[in-house]
Amino acid sequence: MPQPFVPPVVFGVLNVTPDSFSDGGRFLDPAAAIGHGQALVEAGADVVDVGGESTRPGAAPVDPGEELRRVLPVVEGLVAGGIRVSIDTRRASVAAAAVRAGATIVNDVDGGRDPGLLRVAADSGADLVLMHSRGPAGRGGDYGDVVRDVATDLRDRVDAATTAGVPRQRLVVDPGVGFSKTAAENWHLLAHLDALGVDGLRLLVGVSRKRFLGELVDGPAEDRDGVTAVLTALLAERGVWGVRVHAPAVSRAAIDVVRRMREAA
Repeated sequence: MPQPFVPPVVFGVLNVTPDSFSDGGRFLDPAAAIGHGQALVEAGADVVDVGGESTRPGAAPVDPGEELRRVLPVVEGLVAGGIRVSIDTRRASVAAAAVRAGATIVNDVDGGRDPGLLRVAADSGADLVLMHSRGPAGRGGDYGDVVRDVATDLRDRVDAATTAGVPRQRLVVDPGVGFSKTAAENWHLLAHLDALGVDGLRLLVGVSRKRFLGELVDGPAEDRDGVTAVLTALLAERGVWGVRVHAPAVSRAAIDVVRRMREAA
């Protein structure tokens, strides 16, 4: 008997930054950011992932106080509107303030390397996304076998989180497509997600508009939404728990295609 299709949770990306690679500067005003977050949900996002520090190659680090100034009013406004919010941060102070404001997920691109952030997740009851990286986006991470090495690194981060008191059922792992990985390594990792061996943990994958997709589509990052949707459908078919996208409507439609095909079969 085939397993019933469970559609992935759709995270809508909301960058409250001046320098993100795709939409930097568009949503610095809190009212504009809150409005876009609402639009993401109307377009099919289940969660709005709010970030105040760009992770594009070459981006300058942001002072924690500035990061908090950018994201906190947006988190508060979205939560007040009944929207489920994830805070995309690597800093314990920002995560703590966002969770107090109502965020229910902490999405950490550093994989919980800040012990303080792990304590925030352990004490708050928030879910914690541990993303894999060995350095800046767009640069290779000196892998022997990228799938095996990412799996090993993720298990180490999971062990650190559980040791800090975060229950396994509140953990999500992200293979970090595009972070410290070449284009070839990204494709290899995506083709072998089932070999990550994350021991039943939820898997979140973010490929939306990323640079390696530019090999397939000329033009600005927004023109990559079509190929992002194709990957979303493939990831949904593979049973990933969540996807992180900039354009939820087209990716939600791709998920619906998979659902209809499953129902017809």
